[in-house]
Amino acid sequence: MAAVGNAEATKEHIVAAAMAEFSAYGIAGARVDRIAQTAGCNKNLIYIYFGSKEKLFAAVLDRSLLQVYEAVDFTPDDLPGYAARVFEFALARPDVMRLMAWFALERTPEAGAVQSRGAAHSGKVAELAAAQRSGQLASTFDPNFLLTAIMSLATAWSAVSPFGPVLDQQSLADPVRLRQSITTAVALLAQTNEVPAQPS
Repeated sequence: MAAVGNAEATKEHIVAAAMAEFSAYGIAGARVDRIAQTAGCNKNLIYIYFGSKEKLFAAVLDRSLLQVYEAVDFTPDDLPGYAARVFEFALARPDVMRLMAWFALERTPEAGAVQSRGAAHSGKVAELAAAQRSGQLASTFDPNFLLTAIMSLATAWSAVSPFGPVLDQQSLADPVRLRQSITTAVALLAQTNEVPAQPS
């Protein structure tokens, strides 16, 4: 049992070290020897446990996304609230946002095998479609488009957005007002029954 416990602890150290390495350097720029050194383990253990650098990246991304899904509840009956939670997560966890950006830029067949991402996206789209069929949401936009638009608005001020004024600290000087603007925009986009009032 001790050996199993030690193996699991070593895997946790490897994943934590890999998270820092991949979010900083991406897949191509990451170095397995640096990950091993940070994790305090033999480099060969990384290949034994995960198979390759690309599969390690996929495992790290998959775990990070599962944490996102647990921390940010998706609620089709309150899309402005969902957008606000995504916004707050994106600002609080720039490492996860960078990891997702690297995944989009450097996707490989091995690193592309991230099971939770596809399943979560499909589930959200299905929930939006059901809400539209029931009349809870307007059918102005295709549910895939609606979800993408909401995520784009909610993450535009994250550390990796190419469009949000990330370097302009003035834009984040009042995150409460920014959050409110995002929820108002999403309410209008989704045509929900209630549009949140702007703060005075």
